[in-house]
Amino acid sequence: MDLLVKLYELPDIAPAVRKLEKQGIIARRALAPEKSVIVNWVRETFSKAWADECEVTFSSLPISTFIAVDGSDLLGFACYDAACKGFFGPTGVAPEHRKGGIGKGLLLATLAAMSAEGYAYAIIGGVGPVEYYQKTVQALKIPGSTPGIYRGMLK
Repeated sequence: MDLLVKLYELPDIAPAVRKLEKQGIIARRALAPEKSVIVNWVRETFSKAWADECEVTFSSLPISTFIAVDGSDLLGFACYDAACKGFFGPTGVAPEHRKGGIGKGLLLATLAAMSAEGYAYAIIGGVGPVEYYQKTVQALKIPGSTPGIYRGMLK
């Protein structure tokens, strides 16, 4: 199922950013020289397909991947405009760092960046945790969106 997010009604990002900063974690846009490190980490931590999507975002200006870091440790990532224009994702947080607000911080930072670039809406494609996105950013289900753009994808 795909979800639709109104970017003009996003919650304030500041509390999520402050929560991360108190833990020593910074959510920021990725830099070009970090491409190999990030893409390899996504491949090893999640999947080849997600790594392929993440790699695409390094061809955009600005780069459309955000990362969460603690010093030089990569904890999570979030992409947009990877599979399609206006799509949020893929996104993920290392299993040992979940439940600390990293995913929410990356989600809000990424959606705020999309809004700043002129997008009014974002689509979250092929969502697993529907309730999480509904609660966090008031995402709406898009009827008839399964399997969506991933229909017939080569594996």
